[in-house]
Amino acid sequence: MKSTNAVSCLSALAHEGRLNVFRALVQSAPEGRAVGELAGCCKLNIGTVSAQLSVLAQSGLISGHRQGRCIRYQVNFERVDDLLGFLMRDCCGGRNLEQMK
Repeated sequence: MKSTNAVSCLSALAHEGRLNVFRALVQSAPEGRAVGELAGCCKLNIGTVSAQLSVLAQSGLISGHRQGRCIRYQVNFERVDDLLGFLMRDCCGGRNLEQMK
């Protein structure tokens, strides 16, 4: 992952509402959730959730898939894994995290 991609992902998560929506999607994996379901569990209105989902989708952290009349959103765990790998790549002078505990 390039630094610009990492910044995009981290910027998307650097908002309490988006972070809550993202965490709700992580909890619902692998099925994901529709906008209305997310609005209910995150206690946000549907318009706000839609706006938050748009930012998360632009960063590549989530994607939406049509299911009947609604769109279900799911976490893109490959992208999350890339982000975590980028953040941890140079950690601890090359020692693995188990050695650091």
